[in-house]
Amino acid sequence: MAGIWVSWLFVIHFLIVQTSAKIPAIIVFGDSSVDSGNNNQIPTVARSNFEPYGRDFSGGQPTGRFSNGKIPTDFISEAFGLRPIVPAYLDPKYSISDFAIGVSFASAATGYDNLTSDVLGVIPFWKELEYYKEYQKRLKAYLSEQKANYTISEALYVISIGTNDFLENYYALPDRRSQYTIDQYQNFLAGIAQNFVTNLYHLGARKISLGGIPPMGCMPLERTTNIPNGEGCVQSYNNVAVSFNAKLNGLVSNLNKQLPGIQLVFSNPYYAMLNIISKPSAYGFEVASVACCATGMFEMGYACDRYNPFTCTDANKYVFWDSFHPTEKTNRIVSESVVKKVLSKFM
Repeated sequence: MAGIWVSWLFVIHFLIVQTSAKIPAIIVFGDSSVDSGNNNQIPTVARSNFEPYGRDFSGGQPTGRFSNGKIPTDFISEAFGLRPIVPAYLDPKYSISDFAIGVSFASAATGYDNLTSDVLGVIPFWKELEYYKEYQKRLKAYLSEQKANYTISEALYVISIGTNDFLENYYALPDRRSQYTIDQYQNFLAGIAQNFVTNLYHLGARKISLGGIPPMGCMPLERTTNIPNGEGCVQSYNNVAVSFNAKLNGLVSNLNKQLPGIQLVFSNPYYAMLNIISKPSAYGFEVASVACCATGMFEMGYACDRYNPFTCTDANKYVFWDSFHPTEKTNRIVSESVVKKVLSKFM
């Protein structure tokens, strides 16, 4: 299987070179799907900077990525000929010279909705944008204003967020359910997404990938509690994901018409993930219903620790690393579909 992925990266690199595409940096916003360690620097329990997280990462060190290894944006960065990892903006090990090529402002457990970030005291989505404004000033001081403006306009912006708004907020807590129907809540979140993209555009961003949400009803955490249906996927949650993704796709279409020069693409992980979960053996997996870490049914974060005797020895056999997050191998496969979408839009 490794040979297949090496070949894929070579093909993507070849296409980029042949089309003379220049992506000088990758700039990331979102939640745990793309947080490369920002939460390590804030007082929250939503962390993964301990073993066995990162055991298959370079050096075998936990970084704050919610995976056994790399996350999708690492693979996307590598595919575009940049660094093989995207560093976290708050990580003191890195400086503006590193961030000039790639940077993540993402925070695990956050969402579009401010109330979502309040649940575990993480960085709210609006604050990620404030960090980006600060980054722009640092970038201009480091590169010169002209070079920085080139990076800002030609960089690939990746946004991956939304699942926590439903699973950790709307369905888990009463506040939003008392205010909105599920359809109204989706519209509320889509409005925030539209404003965020518009603000990014006015700050100079042009090449933007807005990510959808995965089949969240098929996460091991949700399947574990779906006892009446034999611990299968929670179809009602998956239906919400499909509906919300359709709304995001619609706003992408509208913004491409409204904002001159923007190249906005909707990157939908739903069907790529669903195919892997439905037919794991076709992708070289053996287990899709439970995760690798601990019992694989409900553990994530601090519940997934190095001392748990049940953690699997080979994460490559599993679609999920913990009860909420995919393994590095799954991240690699899903990132392929994102890169293809980006190539079709920007090349």
